Amino acid sequence: MLKFKIGLVTCMLLMIVLGTQAGGRFVHVKGMDLIQPNGEKLYIQGTNLGNWLNPEGYMFGFKSVNSAWMIDLLFKEMVGPDETAAFWKQFKDNYITHKDIAFIREQGANTIRLPFHYKLFTDEDYMGLTSHQDGFCRVDSVVKWCRENHLYLILDMHDCPGGQTGDNIDDSYGYPWLFDSEASQELFCDIWQRIAARYKDEPVILGYELMNEPIAPHFENKEDLNNKLEPLYKRAVKAIRQVDKNHVILLGGARWNSDFYMFTDWTFDDNIMYTCHRYGNEPTAEAIKDYLEFREKTGLPMYMGEIGHNTIEWQTRFVKLMKQLNIGYTFWPYKKVDGSCMMGFSKPEQWDSIVVKYAEASRKTFKEMREAHPRQETVRQLLSQFIENCRFDNCHPQRDYIKSLGLKP
Repeated sequence: MLKFKIGLVTCMLLMIVLGTQAGGRFVHVKGMDLIQPNGEKLYIQGTNLGNWLNPEGYMFGFKSVNSAWMIDLLFKEMVGPDETAAFWKQFKDNYITHKDIAFIREQGANTIRLPFHYKLFTDEDYMGLTSHQDGFCRVDSVVKWCRENHLYLILDMHDCPGGQTGDNIDDSYGYPWLFDSEASQELFCDIWQRIAARYKDEPVILGYELMNEPIAPHFENKEDLNNKLEPLYKRAVKAIRQVDKNHVILLGGARWNSDFYMFTDWTFDDNIMYTCHRYGNEPTAEAIKDYLEFREKTGLPMYMGEIGHNTIEWQTRFVKLMKQLNIGYTFWPYKKVDGSCMMGFSKPEQWDSIVVKYAEASRKTFKEMREAHPRQETVRQLLSQFIENCRFDNCHPQRDYIKSLGLKP
């Protein structure tokens, strides 16, 4: 009997240890805080790798050509599909590298948010590929670089099937078709389930942000769309939990991650949190009182996934406020042409006078396209120079901007 009791106790202790090892390797939600595997609180501080896997027009200096499919079409008009495909491969190979991730860590960051396009996980035409997309390969690289530099990673589906926003930022066609399309919703959940299945045992990943800034405020039926947001979140969470019970799942509000009134149930999963965004307005608690009130109501963490594009003084004040209020943050973006980011780089000479000029010209007919078209060889040289300029070694850190982010201990 004594041997039996000893064996039973030993077995129970082993089960506890194994359970601790299995469940204690991941960041998880505890009240309004995130807790690291070592038991310490995690206060998110970092940046976004915007434009890398989800190109946006203003990052290239464009205005009207402001989404990924428009940029791709522009380049195809100027240099053809083959040259455009080659450009996108070089862009993905050079825009963000291990050196960039190491630099981010050196500034004192602990977290990176990685925006990505759903097409990276399909066989749709995107960034030079129409099959054998390289989404997992690209994410695997960032996971490895983050592990080597002791950074957490948030995976953010910035562009969802059908479009979740209905504006240029989701690379869609002017309406959030995701909420009206069963096929798009199935694909949305399927992609997240495949991502979760691949990374279910990866502790470097902090969590999965299901969609960026859903439902722009431009639509007459926005209230109907808003009411569809929580049910779709629940559906996607259920799909993820079938394969991954380890990772935090992040849920953003409507109207640029600013409205949370449509959420009525935050108990359907025990490892979720909410994420907000803020550009502009005074850096005061009053300006984000809705976020604070919603956090108090849910008792769950609130994280500022995007903030920035403002003056050094404004950013410094807002960072101080967020630290006081226990709202972690990742600034937008890490890198782009000119500045207003951690790492800036210069546009090639003649970029504005040739590439941007053609981008902003009227190109509604083939006749207009021919009349406005620049020399192909000149454009090829400018695209090549753009790639060279965006490489880490040719970028210039924005020291005052970095200081305003409050990353250094």
